[in-house]
Parts: sequence; structure tokens; C-alpha cells
Amino acid sequence: MNRTELLDRLQDVFRRILGKPALMLNETTTAEDIPEWTSLTHVQLINEIEDTMKVHFSVREMMGWQNVGEIMDSIEAKQ
Repeated sequence: MNRTELLDRLQDVFRRILGKPALMLNETTTAEDIPEWTSLTHVQLINEIEDTMKVHFSVREMMGWQNVGEIMDSIEAKQ
């Protein structure tokens, strides 16, 4: 899967969990850019990303993420 496909899959997850069907992500998108991306929805996002992508993240990985691109990097490292 290339980065464009990966971003599309993540965007689908974010849209479902955050209830924003028109949400557009890019690699520099952060929680500060999306008011609905709270600490609670972050946990929901991680759970759904792990289920959808068939990966598991360590707490250390999750604590280091600053944007969507870094989430993508972690997923790619596991595939």
C-alpha cells in the first residue's frame, strides 16, 4: 500500500470516529487542527486504526506522534 492509499484509509477511519464525513487529512494534520480530535476520540481512533490496519502500537509510539504523517510512518514500519 502506498502513502496515498494509506492516507485514504486513515481518512475513512477519522471520518467515521469523529463523525465528520467531509474531513480531509494530510500528513501534517494534528489534533489541534480538528476540534473533535480529543483525548477520548484519540483512544477510539487508535483502536480503530489498529483493527483496520491489523497492527499494534506501543505506548511509546503513540506518545511520540505529532501528526498524521507520523501515524502513517508507524503503520508503514509494521507492514
